[in-house]
Amino acid sequence: MQERISPVTRVSGEVSLPGDKSISHRYALLASISEGESRIHGYSTGADCHSTLGCVRALGIAVEEQGTDVLIRGRGLNRLRAPASDLDAGNSGSTMRMLSGILAAQEFTSRIGGDASLSRRPMERIIKPLTEMGASILGRDGRFPPLEIRGAKLRPIDYTLPVASAQVKSCVLFAGLYAEGATVVREPLRSRDHTEIALAEFGADIRVERRVVTLQGRPRLTGRELFVPSDLSSAAFFIVAALLVPGSELVVRGVGLNPTRSTLLDVLASMGAKIRILEVTEKNGELVGQISVKSSGLRGGVIERGTTAALIDEIPVLAVLGAASEEGLMVRDAAELRIKETDRIATIAENLRRMGIEPEVLPDGICVPGRQRFRAATLDSFGDHRIAMAFSIAALVADGPCEIRGADAASVSFPEFYQILRQVTS
Repeated sequence: MQERISPVTRVSGEVSLPGDKSISHRYALLASISEGESRIHGYSTGADCHSTLGCVRALGIAVEEQGTDVLIRGRGLNRLRAPASDLDAGNSGSTMRMLSGILAAQEFTSRIGGDASLSRRPMERIIKPLTEMGASILGRDGRFPPLEIRGAKLRPIDYTLPVASAQVKSCVLFAGLYAEGATVVREPLRSRDHTEIALAEFGADIRVERRVVTLQGRPRLTGRELFVPSDLSSAAFFIVAALLVPGSELVVRGVGLNPTRSTLLDVLASMGAKIRILEVTEKNGELVGQISVKSSGLRGGVIERGTTAALIDEIPVLAVLGAASEEGLMVRDAAELRIKETDRIATIAENLRRMGIEPEVLPDGICVPGRQRFRAATLDSFGDHRIAMAFSIAALVADGPCEIRGADAASVSFPEFYQILRQVTS
């Protein structure tokens, strides 16, 4: 699908965005292995999160959907059923990595695969700790999906993540639910902590001390009523749009403001963005509030080390913002971008070049020059949802209409993206 986007004069209004993708995955998985019903309000509309629902259904879990409300009837830790065929994670690395931790403890063998993009994404980071815990996992060439997971009685481990990754941390913690004793995960840098919060909500005995997470195995998890806040990573595209287009003023309602995710707002504020946080409350352990943003002249800056890890999903749209800033944007320590849905360093650079901007590509990052003008161009998502959305935002300030090839990739995380973009632009 192609999407034609013309330059706009203003971004304005108030919007509510779909539920947080990361939280939705975790709630669905934990609700499935809890006892009793869980009702999840505001579940993500993205295809990735519906891949998770499809997988748990295939494992014998009753799931009812009414719009963005999802009712899951959990069966407890040990009552999943062997699937009749391969589990399909679609494009969702989150589904594959986190569900594998649960599958590793089952009394049956399962296979989990996905689409062509997911099949190119290496899985050694989950294979290694799950093998140490006692599971047997076979992958294509020893590292790629589909994965054949032969469940086993798992033992707890004390595991240091080689690279900060919330998905790998979650995989180990989910496996640790089935192990007798304490499973410990040590992080080199702090990653998003939605799993730790969700585990506590469902009744797990979990302790977090700085970057060390300790989980006691074999808890009794109990179904809950849960509210999913709007996704800050989705809000990032609209925040950047409002910052870029002169005369803009936008309010995004009900956004998750988890401190391990809100680095985005801190970085933008440090660049000179006019952003205010309003009406902060707490739901199910997660902070939620409103974000008010006005168009701003930005300085630019450097994203590196732990900040890069915290902003890994937002870097494509921040690269667009960097090109319009005074000083440009340097991103380092972002090798993880090479193994996302695309090589995002390469696909960011390619689309910037098409718009007349020459970035410097680094092995682990990208340097985007500032004070640039965006030239109208035919752009490509390369099948990557975040690339599609990031360069749709760039098109708003181009010198003419742009075509986005493969724009339907946005549906992986945000099916309503183009509809809402049209609502807030003029």
